[in-house]
Amino acid sequence: MGIVRIEDALRLAHESDLDLVEVAPNAKPPVCKLMDFGKYKYEAAVKAREARKNQTNTVLKEVRFRLKIDKHDYETKVGHALRFLGAGDKVKAMIQFRGREQQRPEMGIRLLEKFAEDVAEVGAVESNPRIDGRNMVMVVGPLKNKAEARREQQQKSGGRGSKRRVATDAPQETSGQNVASSMDDEARAKLEQARAQAEGEA
Repeated sequence: MGIVRIEDALRLAHESDLDLVEVAPNAKPPVCKLMDFGKYKYEAAVKAREARKNQTNTVLKEVRFRLKIDKHDYETKVGHALRFLGAGDKVKAMIQFRGREQQRPEMGIRLLEKFAEDVAEVGAVESNPRIDGRNMVMVVGPLKNKAEARREQQQKSGGRGSKRRVATDAPQETSGQNVASSMDDEARAKLEQARAQAEGEA
């Protein structure tokens, strides 16, 4: 509409059955829009709700190692990390150095690189190994976000449910077959009995 007086703008809004909404108050002159303000607020609230729904809150989980970790303990830690990454969370792998171990940082780097290889199917290194005080730290991020991981988990659980239904249906079919076979035996026995009687009468 260009630059108009406030009175004219209010009159236009009233005639159009719309609201006069100031959208850029700091501009010179201030910029206003003719709109249905109630509808605008509703649409903005819907968009905000959708954005919150799609937002993924990634959590940083921590897995701690010793430099001379036992093989079984290491495998347990890798299992935890695989579960965290599979659920869409980041993993902070931390090696705690003791005493003279701090003089062998290359051993820590090798261990963290091995860890990164072992979880590569579900995660990728986001932050390379670095020294943090007496610790060495590396961050691994998930390949799938939380929403994707949740959808995949639901699909898997749905598949298991259908298998379970098939398994419970199978015995019913077998029992039906058993009933049918027992009825055949009964019929056969009656037939033989009738034949025996006929032969006796003859």
